[in-house]
Amino acid sequence: MSTAAPAPGRPARLWSIAGNSQRLDGGAMFGNAPRALWERWITPDDRHRIPLACRAMLVEEDSGRRVLFEAGIGAFFPPDLRDRYGVVEPGHVLLDSLAAAGTRHEDVDVVVLSHLHFDHAGGLLTAWREGEAARLLFPRARFVVGDGAWRRALAPHFRDRASYIPELPALLEGTGRLEVVSGDRSEALGPAYRFHHSEGHTPGLLLTEVPSDDGPIVFAGDLIPGRPWVHLPITMGYDRYPERLIDEKRALYDDLLPRGGRLFFTHDAEVAMARLERDERGRFKTGELWPAPAGLAL
Repeated sequence: MSTAAPAPGRPARLWSIAGNSQRLDGGAMFGNAPRALWERWITPDDRHRIPLACRAMLVEEDSGRRVLFEAGIGAFFPPDLRDRYGVVEPGHVLLDSLAAAGTRHEDVDVVVLSHLHFDHAGGLLTAWREGEAARLLFPRARFVVGDGAWRRALAPHFRDRASYIPELPALLEGTGRLEVVSGDRSEALGPAYRFHHSEGHTPGLLLTEVPSDDGPIVFAGDLIPGRPWVHLPITMGYDRYPERLIDEKRALYDDLLPRGGRLFFTHDAEVAMARLERDERGRFKTGELWPAPAGLAL
């Protein structure tokens, strides 16, 4: 394996990369929306949980460089916590999905993390084994995270400290390959990519815009976890500032809609990507759908 990373290039192809899936309480996922509304969109199980993906996005550039957006929840939890947080599969699904796309974790050049909650960053770690400490995967990758998200991971609030992996910041910093960003561009990513910033879900959330001839693609993270959350008033109980989040969604939509933009969803159990549209009443909705793009030309 060569240690020389390819130079930044233009995004050329895109894959949806499945990670370990979850089942979480539907009420928590839909905030103040009543069950009578949200169960029209997603049917809960007998424990009131709904199915959720923890999906990553892989982009291959024309230079051969590979960029992974997030890593899902992974398999780092011991069995008792895996059950508590509704993680379905015991194995490290992300690694299998990368292999199916022709990529090993050792081949990834950049990993972009929208934030460091465990369901978005746990896949960076090896699968749980009794008596063994988790190790960091992706040995050649540069890691990119927003400065607000980084500070929050170092000193979580009491409300969300259970959402973080305590040992992860030190593991990332110890690589010497960590970039903490504050603007709308990243040195590691290069000029082709642009960041949108959000604070409503968690401080410093990074939403990366990927250019495409068929309209830009925004990795929507937890600002818009899936199709039901495209509706402006729908937020999660996990969001720190729901009203601010709604304003941030509107601003993103106003920017993307005239440009034919698309949203990539990390938590939608059925659809990875959708075109943003507006209906005859002016409400935002999804149009053309991509359930699982594999090598989609950009």
